[in-house]
Amino acid sequence: MGRAGLTVRRELYTDPAFPASDTSIFFDSCTPLAQFRGEISWLRPQDICSAPRLFSNNLQDVQVKQGILGDCWFLCACVALQKSKYLLNKVFPPGQPSWADELYQGRFTCHVWQFGHWVRGVCGKLLRFILRTNNKNHPDELGEFHAFIVTDMLNLSEVSGKEIILLRIRNPWGRRCWRGPWCEGGEGWSQLDPVVASELLSQIQEGEFWVDEEEFFREFDEITVGFPVNEEGQLQSLYTEKVLYHSRNLFGSWVRGQSAGGCRNNSSFPTNPKFWLRVCEKSEVCIALLQKHRKYSADWAGRINNLTRLVEENLALTEGIQGKKYQAVGLHVWKVEKKRFNLPKTLSAPPVVGTVCHSYDREVHVCCDLSPGYYLVVPSTFLKDAVGHFLLRVFSTGRISLSEIKPPPTDAALTEELPGGEWETLQLEGCWKNGQSAGGSRNFPSFHINPCLPLSVPAGPGKSSVKITLRQHCQDSKCRPIGFHIFQVPNSSWKPNTSSFLHLEPLVSCVPHCYSQEVSRLCRLPAGSYVIIPSTYLPNTEGSFTVIIATKIDR
Repeated sequence: MGRAGLTVRRELYTDPAFPASDTSIFFDSCTPLAQFRGEISWLRPQDICSAPRLFSNNLQDVQVKQGILGDCWFLCACVALQKSKYLLNKVFPPGQPSWADELYQGRFTCHVWQFGHWVRGVCGKLLRFILRTNNKNHPDELGEFHAFIVTDMLNLSEVSGKEIILLRIRNPWGRRCWRGPWCEGGEGWSQLDPVVASELLSQIQEGEFWVDEEEFFREFDEITVGFPVNEEGQLQSLYTEKVLYHSRNLFGSWVRGQSAGGCRNNSSFPTNPKFWLRVCEKSEVCIALLQKHRKYSADWAGRINNLTRLVEENLALTEGIQGKKYQAVGLHVWKVEKKRFNLPKTLSAPPVVGTVCHSYDREVHVCCDLSPGYYLVVPSTFLKDAVGHFLLRVFSTGRISLSEIKPPPTDAALTEELPGGEWETLQLEGCWKNGQSAGGSRNFPSFHINPCLPLSVPAGPGKSSVKITLRQHCQDSKCRPIGFHIFQVPNSSWKPNTSSFLHLEPLVSCVPHCYSQEVSRLCRLPAGSYVIIPSTYLPNTEGSFTVIIATKIDR
């Protein structure tokens, strides 16, 4: 209540990038919505019904139904999303104020997965199956270039005495459109006990239907398969259903004239990016190579124009121009007995596993059982000097480690700074967030809230050479003053949320803070545990960064 008993009206959020006007939905006169130009009313949910809810109490009762927009691919993702509570909470963080709450501001925060990060603004490997049909036998009912989702699969061999596999499919149009032998009243059901047939038919909801395995492969010509995600957020194997508890990922690039060596047909193949994968115990391992869309900028998150690009990317699938957006990429893995090995000889031998060919896919992957030891992982493009950025991800049932192999520097100036030899690198991502992790420099009492990144130096004959590089994600003209400090962890019982020792003098410092996109420091450290504290000079200065840790391999 305000003064004199007046009710204070809350100012609800309005999206500046998506205003409540025709400009947001009428891209041109060809859109299906164009027929309703001038007749659309913009209402908030509480203006439509008295008790709106973001989600139903029973998510299985939710019916996703496509309207006149061509967004079947997006609605299939929504159907898959509602089947995983873990992913649903990642996309829609719980605890947000709803319409009936006093703190409701007219909006909900949504997170999407993009190229290795959850950001505010799609989800990598969210879907179990998405199908597209190119079928023209009855396009009016099935839909040419239309997306569906497989929601269940049953093997009925035991109850039928025959080899019958049925797949339950949902059509986002929200109507039953199947005329095959397993439609309602179809001849396929005569092969089953009437009680079983009645039970299966009663399970399907509006827009769902059953098909058998033969129909499935005959009617659908493109299938996207994703790994299931359990409620703890870990992937499960598609092949054995084992949980892939351990995961590692690193970013990389193919650079023209340096690391874009092309496929194995090229003599320059050994110049491609190379990674060490150490498998500590016999494991089922999945290695995935995700390439970045060529047109995405580094600071795209939340921008409406890039959301439009995302739509165009999906439309490109139907136009046959996917190859223009992605490189043809492949992935190969060799086992080596030790880290010192002959590279040309190794790469001339058959790999232990690799993609069948280079393909114009956003992501390619290989899965196999690997014995303990070291493996050389080489991602490549088909063409030499084809540039691009990628994310290498490894998921495993057992313990693993992943690091990039850095070639010895060739520039004379760099040689003085970074001694020759082999270097292992590790990349850690982070951000400075206002009020949470943007503590500023050591001149300020809030320094302790800065990100705290672990650094472990293995035991060896002496001190190890370590190069720490802090790289901020920004344009050169918008650089913030950055620096970092390295502290030695006082004892083995230290936990990441404990910062009591940060008032002590750091072991290594990279100061003063510089208006530079990248700062680095080469040092020699004894074996032990350390933390790296990257910081901006002033508190509450937001931004994201990468810390690159290069450790020299001493033979």
